[in-house]
Amino acid sequence: MAKNIYSKPVLFTILAVGTVLVGTLVTTFIPMMTAQMHPKLAGLKPYTALQLAGRDVYQSEGCPFCHTQTVRPLKTEVERYGAYSKAGEFYYDRPFLWGTKRTGPDLAREGGKYPDAWQYAHFKDPRAFSPHSIMPSFGWLQDSKLDPAQVQTHMNVLGFPYTPADIQALADKTRLDALVAYVQTLGTAVTRKAAVTAAVTVKKVHIKNPLAGNHEAAERGERLFEQNCEACHGKKGVGYIGPSLKDKNVFLYVKGNVPDDDYFDIIHNGTREGGVEDGRKEKGGMPSFGETLKKDEIWSLVTYIRSLQGEKEE
Repeated sequence: MAKNIYSKPVLFTILAVGTVLVGTLVTTFIPMMTAQMHPKLAGLKPYTALQLAGRDVYQSEGCPFCHTQTVRPLKTEVERYGAYSKAGEFYYDRPFLWGTKRTGPDLAREGGKYPDAWQYAHFKDPRAFSPHSIMPSFGWLQDSKLDPAQVQTHMNVLGFPYTPADIQALADKTRLDALVAYVQTLGTAVTRKAAVTAAVTVKKVHIKNPLAGNHEAAERGERLFEQNCEACHGKKGVGYIGPSLKDKNVFLYVKGNVPDDDYFDIIHNGTREGGVEDGRKEKGGMPSFGETLKKDEIWSLVTYIRSLQGEKEE
């Protein structure tokens, strides 16, 4: 029998191809239809109508060309962006928006990293937060209203069921509202690392600001403040997205002054929800500047902030 097959090349080819196709079907396509191949994180929720509309905006404006949404299991990426990506995070993503290039930072863990006000301001003027950013401004999206009928068409194609009330609620929303809502969901289903805090029984040894009272340091700190801090804390630290820095008797929304090195720690490490600095709970939302600013530059910022607190209110 085997000899007959070998002597008939056409029949042999057909049987060989058929065997390969059956093997491929059994080992590849059939497992893809099983539930195990489509995991979903326990904390993952379906996109709301507004968030899914924002996902459409994210795609239409070409955001995936500059930003990825996947953290590889590499130490450098995990330390910078957070926990590496899990398959179960993308259960509702059609298509996946993993991206191919990081002209801008990865956004897989962007959700909740900053408050909504920060996201709005950043989309309107990226260079207010990063002077060398090449990201275009998307402030014009605030003048572009969502079309509920068009959004519903997209929902139907993707198979996301929403009630007429859900769709109608989009009538007063803009494309920028939708984009911010979408970005704020990214990575929120993944358990974030708890903020590391010192035990309450450990007494902190405070470090004195080596540039305290230095006029030149204060001037340099003012320039650094304008470049890195003004967009959130307002001109001259009067407050905007972040709290006012003018009152030395309020720190992390709690009354009572603190030593200069607490300001240094906040600037260097940023804040995370649940974190603690000198016994005060952090609300989160402030990025870390420890990798972008040198120690003497951070001390210069602290010196400038102290000079602001010494000024009289006009």
